[in-house]
Amino acid sequence: MIEITALEPWQDPRGGSIERVRIDNGNIAIEILSLGGIIRELWTADKLGQRQNIVLGCDSVADYLAQQAYLGAIAGRYSNRIANGQLHYQGQDYQLDINQATNCLHGGRDGFHLKQWHMENLADGVRLTVDSPDGEMGFPGLCKVQLDYRLEGNNLLIDMQAQVDKACPISLTQHSYFNLDGADSETNVDHHIQVDAHQYLTMNDVGVPTSMDETLGSDLDLSKPTPFSEQTQRAALSATNGFDHCYVLAQTNHDLVRFGCLSSPKSGRTMTIYTDQPGVQLYGANFLEGTKGFKGEIYQSHRAVCIEPQMLPDSPNQPHLPGEPWIAAGDTYHHHTRYEFGVL
Repeated sequence: MIEITALEPWQDPRGGSIERVRIDNGNIAIEILSLGGIIRELWTADKLGQRQNIVLGCDSVADYLAQQAYLGAIAGRYSNRIANGQLHYQGQDYQLDINQATNCLHGGRDGFHLKQWHMENLADGVRLTVDSPDGEMGFPGLCKVQLDYRLEGNNLLIDMQAQVDKACPISLTQHSYFNLDGADSETNVDHHIQVDAHQYLTMNDVGVPTSMDETLGSDLDLSKPTPFSEQTQRAALSATNGFDHCYVLAQTNHDLVRFGCLSSPKSGRTMTIYTDQPGVQLYGANFLEGTKGFKGEIYQSHRAVCIEPQMLPDSPNQPHLPGEPWIAAGDTYHHHTRYEFGVL
């Protein structure tokens, strides 16, 4: 049986209030905010059957608005990087907001992570909706987004749709920071990551893809479970201070495919990810340092792991990359991801 409980709202310093909802099916419990579609807490059981929150977050709206780590939020209108913040499509040029080096990152400085979403209950979760007007952060067209968080057994299901009235590239992703030893754990170094993908994107010095290479025999080969302690020891990861790379998945006509599994021998928790997106960004929280989190604690880098299914970075400008980032006027963008939780 699923219990859906409305928690006391938070006051938004920008005006109004932020809704908070807790969903609990006995296996998994999540707290969702109407701010940014944020997953503030996610409770799963360890090898002893004890549930604990395993995502990083904040204790106030003000703290969420001040941080720049996208803690638990939906990143969009286009997640990851668009080079020089520029788009060119069918004779039209668009200049986007530049908020990271020379790039538009995660939709710009006022992306979906800061928006107030409308939230309503479903039988097994919640549905959030939001509109992004034509020209917001430079993106063309009115964009209407629907986001569902649903619980099914030991699975968290995330379904996203977006419709536009002008052709626009869309890539939405969930940006939670997972620590399978609990949100109060200070490091991810004891976690192991295993990835099924056989290809990844090489990048220039500002994170824009330059080629698509094979993982086999490279520092990005994670076909076998690999401890995160190695991420600062591999030469290819030195420029990014650890894993911050996009893996490319084989396309299967929008069916869910297995990306890989994050696990912790300490807690015994596992998280296996399935998605229909062409790419998954693996990020070891390499630049989290200085972010204010729960109980006012200042988070340090390498405290958690982000696993972000998405379209490929800069693919609107690189049509040779897999996927179809441009959504035509009147068409619908779809994104389905499943996080399966278990124990070793």
